[in-house]
This record gives sequence, C-alpha cells and structure tokens, in this order.
Amino acid sequence: MSPHKEPQMPESLMKDPNEIRDVVICGGGTAGWMAAALFAVHMPGARVRLIESEEIGTIGVGESTIPPFLGLIANLGINEQDFIQKTQASFKLGIRFENWLTRRHSYFHPFGQIGAAIEGNDFYHCWLKARLEGHDSALQDFAPASVMAAEGRFMLPQKAPRTPIASANYALHVDAKLVAQYLRSHAEKFGAIRTEGLIETVNQAPNGNVRSLVLKSGEEISGDLFVDCTGFRALLIGKTLGVEYESWADQLLCNRAVVCQTENVGEPAPYTLAQAQDYGWRWRIPLQHRSGNGYVFCKDYISDDEATATLLSQVEGKVVAGPMIVPFTTGIRKQVWSKNVLSLGLASGFIEPLESTAIHLVYRTLDFFFRYFPDKSFNPALQADFNRRIYNDYDEIKDFIILHYCVTQRDDTEFWRRVKSDPIPDSLRAKLDVFRASGALRETGPEELFRQPSWYSVLEGMGVRPYRYNFLTDRLDSAQLHHLLNEVKPQLQSFVQTLPALSDFLRTYCPADPMTSSTAHFAAE
Repeated sequence: MSPHKEPQMPESLMKDPNEIRDVVICGGGTAGWMAAALFAVHMPGARVRLIESEEIGTIGVGESTIPPFLGLIANLGINEQDFIQKTQASFKLGIRFENWLTRRHSYFHPFGQIGAAIEGNDFYHCWLKARLEGHDSALQDFAPASVMAAEGRFMLPQKAPRTPIASANYALHVDAKLVAQYLRSHAEKFGAIRTEGLIETVNQAPNGNVRSLVLKSGEEISGDLFVDCTGFRALLIGKTLGVEYESWADQLLCNRAVVCQTENVGEPAPYTLAQAQDYGWRWRIPLQHRSGNGYVFCKDYISDDEATATLLSQVEGKVVAGPMIVPFTTGIRKQVWSKNVLSLGLASGFIEPLESTAIHLVYRTLDFFFRYFPDKSFNPALQADFNRRIYNDYDEIKDFIILHYCVTQRDDTEFWRRVKSDPIPDSLRAKLDVFRASGALRETGPEELFRQPSWYSVLEGMGVRPYRYNFLTDRLDSAQLHHLLNEVKPQLQSFVQTLPALSDFLRTYCPADPMTSSTAHFAAE
C-alpha cells in the first residue's frame, strides 16, 4: 500500500511574495485608529504604522453609532463591557425626531424589529389592515426598542431571550476621543506603531502610486498600502492623486455645523435627539459623563453667529467645550480607493450625521476592502468593483437622509419650503412610488444598511402611508388579528416596566469613572 500523501496546495494559493506587508495610515482619530486596529488584528506579521500630529486638531461631527458598530467591537476581539466603561459610552435604542413633519410633532426610529410576522404576513401590513378597521394603536407600540426608549429603560436584548424585547437592538453613544485612544491601545497590542509627525512631502512612483512620505523631522516612511485618514484635507487621495470629490450639495442643503459639549442634566436618555430647527436640525447625544450637541444648518439662510446663538439658547447644562464651527460639503470621493491609497472617513466622503452613519461608513469601507484585498499590483478590476459597492452604500444612505426632508409638511421658513420643492433622486422617487402604490419596499441589494423597520418607521413618522395593504393579509380573521394586537401591546409595555432605568443599568453593568473638565475635547469620527 502506498503511503498517504497530503494534498498539495495549488501554486496560486501559496504565499505570494507580492502580498502587501507594509501599511501606512496617515492621520489618527477614530477612523485612523479603527483602521490600525483592524489591519493589525487581521494581518499579523505585517508592519502597520500610523502617522499623526498633535499639532493638527480634530473636529467633532457627532458621537453616535448604529448597531453594526458592535460588530466591529466583536470583530476586534474587544470585550463590549470593558469598551463601554473605558470610553464613557452609553446605550442607544434609536433616534427621536422632533418637529420634522410639522412643528410639535415627534416620532421614533428604533433599532431592531417591529412586531413579528403573523401567519407569514409582514407585521406592518397586518397593522395597516387593523388600523383601517379602526384598531387604536401606533406602529411603534410594537417596537421593543421604541417602548424601552419612551420609558427610559434598558436591558441587553440578548440577555432576555424569549421575552417581548428579544427582537430589539441597540448601539452606543460614544466619546470619539476616548474611542480613538481605546482603539490605539488595542492596535498597539497587536503590533501597530505610532509615529508623531507632520507630513511635508508625498513622493510618488512613476506609475502614480504613493511611494513614501517625508515628515517635517526629515524621516522618510515608505509603504505598500497607504490609508488616507487626513480628514477634509484629503492629503493623499485628493491633493496627491487628484481624485475628484462628487458634491451632493444640490441634494442635501445643510453645509455647516456648530458643535459644543455640555455637562449632563439629569439622567442620560437611551436615544439620540434629532430636533428640526428653522434652517436645519439640532442633535443631543448623552454619554455617561457629558452630552454632545450640534446644530447642522444651511449657511444660505443663517449665519454662523446666529446658528451658534440658536444652539446655545437650547442646550441643557453648562458648556464645557466649544462652540466650534465645522464647514462641510456633502458628497463622496469619485474613487474611495485609487492606486495604492484607500481613503477613510472625511477624506472619502461626508453625509450629515442625521442617522449616525459616519463611523459605520469607516468600518463598512474597511470591511469591503478586506473582502477585495489586493496585492501590490492593485488590480484595477478589484478597485472598480470595490468603489462601486462603496458608492452604492453612500448613495443608499444619502437617499434615506433626503427622505427625512422631502416629505415634510413644514413650509414655515424658506429652508423648509426649498427642501420640499427641490427634485429628489430618481432612486428615492422610485422607492416612494412603489411604497405608496403597494406598501412594498424596493430593495436594491441584500446588504442595504436600512432595512424594512427603518423605512417603515420614518415613512410612518413622516405621514407617508401606502394606498393599500397587501391583499394576502385579508386571509387573517379580523377579530383574531385585533385580539392578538390587543394582547401583544400591553404585554410589551408591562415587560418593559420590569426593566431597570438606563441610569441604573449603566451603574450596575458598566459604570464609568467620573471625568474632569480637562478631558473636554472635540474628536473626529
């Protein structure tokens, strides 16, 4: 009998001498250190080096996340409880929108599911049927995250299986600077190296790739792959490679923000507040040690001084940092990845933080980059498909943000009259037409960020309902349907009343150390 032979690895799958082993990240903040941590964890043996300078300030455009952020934490092998404690984070069940449909009207966009399918029928259509038959309930009465948020209570849904809140989801309100510090520490545990310094010169190879960076100190740093986290300056992707920026200023009018931080007043709420203003909208993001505040506005209708005065007249608590003006142009880099440069965060694009997507887009870009990971040849086919996928993600989020504006009933200022009358993207128009006609949601791919519960919540909150519900729900007996809804609603409310208040849960599960005023800061997402 011949001896057993191990199967030979195909030559094409053997270790490639052309593989990327030297990654240089330009810029720190959340984007830079997130990249450093992911590269260091997933590329053991490679050199991962981050260059940042304390001379360059960072900006604050929001400190709120969405549920996929918890996937990043798990992907890095980070203990969620430890992360929350060390970053002064708090829990977020969704977003409360005030004054968007009309003044003094509010609605909630929750994380997680709304109800459960009834005999195979989508819950939303079952609820529509019942409403048309006179049932007295709101859609969010059946969303566990909405009910918890309204009561200021919280429990980890995964710790409450087979209960009325099991289908809820959550994210975090985070301190961006502390997140960057935490990710830096984690990245350095896996071998990432930090270099303090200002980049003065970018050297390019004959094929246009970035070959090396020369610091103010004179040190020259070469690499295989360069990651541009230099914010709006876009030093590598924009200034060096000349990749153009596609502006969406004609579709989303807001182009500036004024931001500040305040002391907490009372206990933190388990949601982000997004309150519409005369010329934009205001956010409040409560953490364990302070609250982040901002007014996103359109400079065509209000000055920086007026916007600042408006924000300061509405914030709660003593201002501990700011105010600071942050100008921006909504849009995306026409190539997020070009040659041997990957751009992240503000260097790659920006969408106003109404749905807290900035940090998500950094992680999403890195996730897709690892799926398409190149070698030193930087195959153009990989780049083209990667850029298509990332563009689609930005475009989907842009449409969802526009939805909050374009169906408003407000006409009390020139700003709101304009957002109502401006043309909307064809892709969003098609989605609205399909929904209004049948209650169906036109999906463009299996990896869309905003799924049915999100669209249902915002559409219902903004007063948009379909002309009819799906006819298949007529197979349900109306009396039994009403009886089921009459049981589910109070069961959910009663269970939520047994949960701890968010503040009590924080103190028990992940209490953070008190912060001093000297730690006040602004930090980029």
